[in-house]
Amino acid sequence: MKFPLMIFAAGLGTRMGDLVMHRPKPLVQVAGKPLIDHALTLTALPQIGPKVVNLHYHAPMLRDHLASYDIRFSDETDLLRETGGGLRHALPLLGGSPVITMNTDAVWRGPNPIAHLICEWREEMEALLLIVPQPQAMGHKGVGDFELDAAGRLHRAADTIKDMIYTGVQIIRTDLLAEVDQDAFSLNLIWDKMLARGRLYGTIYDGQWCDVGQPASIPLAEAMLHV
Repeated sequence: MKFPLMIFAAGLGTRMGDLVMHRPKPLVQVAGKPLIDHALTLTALPQIGPKVVNLHYHAPMLRDHLASYDIRFSDETDLLRETGGGLRHALPLLGGSPVITMNTDAVWRGPNPIAHLICEWREEMEALLLIVPQPQAMGHKGVGDFELDAAGRLHRAADTIKDMIYTGVQIIRTDLLAEVDQDAFSLNLIWDKMLARGRLYGTIYDGQWCDVGQPASIPLAEAMLHV
């Protein structure tokens, strides 16, 4: 089985401040390499294809940077559609479901996180999110996103017991995207539908993960990569 892959690269990256004044966040460098190159390294798996990157902010720079890759581009320069709308807009290029989606604002040390997801995927799942326990999430600010039960299902709960952080990588079925009547929307709307049906699952990554969503996280990520 092959999984189409969607890389979210259209966002404005406002938390990066001056670092994104003249370039998109996926081209911010960590350890001498743009964030999107760190992400693409993880996608070199035989189970993945095709690969799609969405574009909005500084779109020509990303097109030029990725010209040598076997990448399809989903153009969102007319409208920034957020994660849910962006995924739906890219469906004709992806050509199938379920889809692997990933953000570019993170780096990893340890087993390939996408390979781990693929190994854990089951047909009864509507989505499988890769998560890390909050104490192991480097560079991340704020509370957790979910709690994980004994059956591997995710739940939203009070902030005091949400101890799992979503890492920005998942496998997701795309059927429910058609039910949203907005052009721009978050995948949280889709997750909530799956949560109500008991079909949103999580699996824990046992390597190291660093959220590189802000400048202060860059030295943390570089230190992690060079340990």
